[in-house]
Amino acid sequence: MKTDIEIAQSVKMQDITEIAKCANIPEDAIEQYGRYKAKVSLSVLSEETKTKGKLVLVTAINPTPAGEGKTTTTIGLTDGLRRLGKNAMVALREPSLGPVFGVKGGAAGGGWAQVVPMEDINLHFTGDFHAIGAANNLLAAMLDNHIYQGNALGIDPRRITWHRCVDMNDRQLRFVTDGLGGRVNGVPREDSYDITVASEIMAVLCLSSSITDLKKRLASIIVGYTYDEKPVTAGDLHAEGAMTALLKDAIKPNLVQTLEGTPAFVHGGPFANIAHGCNSVIATKMAMHFADYAITEAGFGADLGAEKFLDIKCRCADLKPSAVVVVATIRALKMHGGLPKTELANEDLVALKNGLPNLLRHVSNMQNVYQLPTVVAVNRFPTDTDAEVALLIEECAKVGVKAILSDVWAKGGEGGIALAEEVIRLCEQDNDFAFSYEESLSIEEKIDAIVRRVYGGDGVAFTKPAQKQVQELTKLGFGNLPVCIAKTQYSFSDDATKLGAPEGFTVTVRNVKVSAGAGFIVALTGDIMTMPGLPKSPAAERIDVDENGVISGLF
Repeated sequence: MKTDIEIAQSVKMQDITEIAKCANIPEDAIEQYGRYKAKVSLSVLSEETKTKGKLVLVTAINPTPAGEGKTTTTIGLTDGLRRLGKNAMVALREPSLGPVFGVKGGAAGGGWAQVVPMEDINLHFTGDFHAIGAANNLLAAMLDNHIYQGNALGIDPRRITWHRCVDMNDRQLRFVTDGLGGRVNGVPREDSYDITVASEIMAVLCLSSSITDLKKRLASIIVGYTYDEKPVTAGDLHAEGAMTALLKDAIKPNLVQTLEGTPAFVHGGPFANIAHGCNSVIATKMAMHFADYAITEAGFGADLGAEKFLDIKCRCADLKPSAVVVVATIRALKMHGGLPKTELANEDLVALKNGLPNLLRHVSNMQNVYQLPTVVAVNRFPTDTDAEVALLIEECAKVGVKAILSDVWAKGGEGGIALAEEVIRLCEQDNDFAFSYEESLSIEEKIDAIVRRVYGGDGVAFTKPAQKQVQELTKLGFGNLPVCIAKTQYSFSDDATKLGAPEGFTVTVRNVKVSAGAGFIVALTGDIMTMPGLPKSPAAERIDVDENGVISGLF
């Protein structure tokens, strides 16, 4: 059996100019990065631009080591729509080097449902992440330089909130002390690094609507507080102009293609467990402008990526989805039902039934909290038995949702036709899309609403430091912002070991901060970290390149 990278390398790609023509993107709006990648000028969008396409969100159950195939399903669904004669485009996030070299591997889909060139997309691509890291670290350098040069703003070095970043899993950088070695080497202080995808610059880029909006948001970023507890912004440091200059190309969406030649935007990449988990607003709106169906995905399970897509991105960008696809595998559901990974190949209807509540809670949230038409995509594996498939379809039918078998990994768009037909049907329905909370609620009430309505918990417990932070942020006028909860992706709760659909739990919020440029409050729960570490046997150990430059082991 061919690996994903071998399949990708076996397909002859079309020149990116042909893909642009297929998408009706004007030739003068294309900026080529070689033959198979391009950036699209922001000039194709304006205040008068109409987004005609229907927006479809692909999300999933809580992830397990058994896998779900969300990105693969998203790509295969889009290819399936085009096989039915529909004008469809896919809009995805860019992969981070951290997971690529860590445990997850690449993020360009799999099998015969991939975006290509997958090696480029998974590695440096068009340099967006490097630009984001440079802008982030420029701000950090200007902040420390301001203090070194006399500290005219009166910044308290103990209350600096801005971190440096690097796009790599490197636990060694979680807590550092810098500025050592004497006065000429800076002011000694405790510091830390985030992974680039957790940087507020990433969130700002993905939520900006234009370069002007980008610059305004960058200027609003809070980097720390003065000795008299007043916030200090990037604008106070006069950093926003130079930061925007570094990001002037990164803000333009990247155009690539699927293995079947479907136009694809791949742009931005915030994690969904520690950030808002969606591709850029600009890329999504471009897809909706050029296509009748814009298919996008949000990271991890629907409790994270979908919640943030709907409550943050759609609210910020005034988007209204037409339908939601919830991806599940029978293997993963059996793990949620208590079956060990080593026994997933065996039929086990009891474990499947015990794990199904995880899927059904996600489906209920999409249908009853957000009021959106929903379909379940069952990413089928050869070990799935007919009895297991029948049970899943039957249980979904009880809550009024169809479960459609998807075979896009093996068959590409052909394996996604049945799912595409159901998505088309759902998109024709009217819906009363609603948010899970109103902006007028307090910060505590918004977090509590998500925990109760989306996670199925009993409420929230705030540590004393978190309570004080909420009070301070409210006093500073940030109480009206939406909230972005950082928590484990493996459970509805903040405890990664609570699989399935746990009940009777409370979520502990230990830290609350504002991302004023992005426009949301971040609440950190459990033991979530903004700088991951590498596993004992990282994927990097299995990646290689031959004398001809052909990469192997990437995924």
